[in-house]
Amino acid sequence: MNYIELQLRLSPDYTDILTAELAELGYESFVETDEGLNAYIIEPDYIEEAVLELIAKYAGQTAIAYEVNSLEKRNWNAEWERDYEPIEVADQVRVRASFHESDARFRYDIVINPKMSFGTGHHETTAMMMEQQLGLDFSGKSVLDVGSGTGILAILAAKMGADNVLAFDIEEWAVENARENAELNSCPQVTVFQGTIADVDSTNQYEIVLANINRNVLLAEIPTYTNLLTRNGQLVVSGFYEHDAADIEQKAAESGLALTNRLTTNQWTSLSFNKR
Repeated sequence: MNYIELQLRLSPDYTDILTAELAELGYESFVETDEGLNAYIIEPDYIEEAVLELIAKYAGQTAIAYEVNSLEKRNWNAEWERDYEPIEVADQVRVRASFHESDARFRYDIVINPKMSFGTGHHETTAMMMEQQLGLDFSGKSVLDVGSGTGILAILAAKMGADNVLAFDIEEWAVENARENAELNSCPQVTVFQGTIADVDSTNQYEIVLANINRNVLLAEIPTYTNLLTRNGQLVVSGFYEHDAADIEQKAAESGLALTNRLTTNQWTSLSFNKR
């Protein structure tokens, strides 16, 4: 299946905002460039009218120019990968590519070769999810990773002692990549499949659910996540801006969840909940 590459030329002050907006339109991965932002979506899901409406929405705030290219299925993050640098989270986690040396100062060493998948820890939402995870007890737990991307959150859960981790993503490349990364990190307890939350066996329950997606998906699926949680189970979410947090909190409260922690970085937010 081919991909559409949407090249946006705009002020760097608006790249995060457009990333969030495009994620809600179904764009799967993003690369910041010297001129702005490149966003990627599978060809059948590309709607030019939606792009024009988005540009019109911000036209009064910043100049935006765009170009659209059709890409054959390939590693369109290759150029970005060559510039991949390790990242550190809360002085405990170091995320690196396989060509970087390990660093014994960190408790958790995670190797991620991203290919086309989103989730290397470089984005604020992924880093906050990992920081939230560091505050949880994964020992012997059953974990569900929703929209797993590279599998980075599932891998950290496994390294923190989870007994079994079920991860899934709608994108074939992401699933392949997450499986490869789980193997790279010697995490046999991580299982990855291609699908959606509807494909998760509703009779199974999990002590921890991780979901780094976007506002619209979270609002639609939080009740399902809650049903999949054990009593006193924990849900950690991100992928949305601070101004959307109130809507997420309200949906969580309606589903029987209590807010336990909040993190905010550069206007992105991550929330943690406990099932009452």
